[in-house]
Amino acid sequence: MGVAKYIEWSLGQLFSGVRGHDDKLVTKSDLFTDVPQNIHVDSPEVGPSGSHMTLKHSLLGDNKFPHLKWTLASDAGISQSDIKEYLLFVEDPDAPIPTPGTHAVYYAIPPTKMEIRPEDIDSDTSQGKGAGGEKWLKGGFRLGKNLRGTLYTGPRPVLGHGEHRYFFEVVALKEKINTAEMSPLATKGEVMQQIRGKIIGWGVWVGRYENKWS
Repeated sequence: MGVAKYIEWSLGQLFSGVRGHDDKLVTKSDLFTDVPQNIHVDSPEVGPSGSHMTLKHSLLGDNKFPHLKWTLASDAGISQSDIKEYLLFVEDPDAPIPTPGTHAVYYAIPPTKMEIRPEDIDSDTSQGKGAGGEKWLKGGFRLGKNLRGTLYTGPRPVLGHGEHRYFFEVVALKEKINTAEMSPLATKGEVMQQIRGKIIGWGVWVGRYENKWS
């Protein structure tokens, strides 16, 4: 165990400069070129954007999803009635890989739902949901594929790699996406293809976490 930990720490130090792939985040893609950042996202549990998540939020702890809430900005340029669906992507641009790590993809979030709680991130198989291979969550929305094939992957930076930032990106659509044209467990790429031309707003909350030697 001690040797494995030291090896991980050594690799973290070696690749400590490989980070900051912000330009490859979903909300930095050409899909958002003319779309304003007009949604305010906050975490009543953790704090404002830029706050530090704790061990319980990490994959090393309880893997707890941070409670998120969002509202339209006063000068959003859109009204709540314009929104037909929300999406949420969770990405880590500081992972020592070429593109941001995908920690969560949630779609078909009802327009009336403007918060996600930890208890929402649980499988829902009631009333025949999932009969076609799709996965629904108790929050009333669909699950997409993340890097581990789980409901949610909390922070788990490489030991010694330094602090990582986790971007929780809320996206508002003026049209519902056509789920029939995607896999039952849609990938981030499939969802991005479906939302082209449908985005009318977005916002982001950034949570920070570092895996320290202890």
